[in-house]
Amino acid sequence: MPNLRVKGQDVEVAVLQAGEQVAALTDVRSFEVTPQIETTQEGYLGETTDRYDDIFKGVSLSMEVHLETQDIFKFWTAVLDRAQRRDPTLTINIKATLNFPNGETPRLVLKDVYFGPMPLNFGGRSEYGSVRIEGKCSNVKPILS
Repeated sequence: MPNLRVKGQDVEVAVLQAGEQVAALTDVRSFEVTPQIETTQEGYLGETTDRYDDIFKGVSLSMEVHLETQDIFKFWTAVLDRAQRRDPTLTINIKATLNFPNGETPRLVLKDVYFGPMPLNFGGRSEYGSVRIEGKCSNVKPILS
């Protein structure tokens, strides 16, 4: 039976503004999307076990990108423009396309992402430059093919 699991080589990440792609992050070393779910627990008199519930608290995004083109700086500029209120109406979306070997191409869309520190790092003379990106948004929407 063929191996149909998706690998990192099958993931493409794009940055969208107003529905248009403004940056393709091509040298993505790692990409992680985490729905933030908090579990609550409460015990009541007369009951022999606790009750549980969960609360959805948004989505966190983390990725590390090597520098291959100046697209990362287009992305940086958009983030800085919004954060410094030069363009407060700016919406930045992240789209990850997963290209499965069986031809399926689901996409994960993170809308209106807000970002934290984005350090640019050159670890040494023989190492590639990289940027670590962390962000948060209200939801992630899988679009199935």
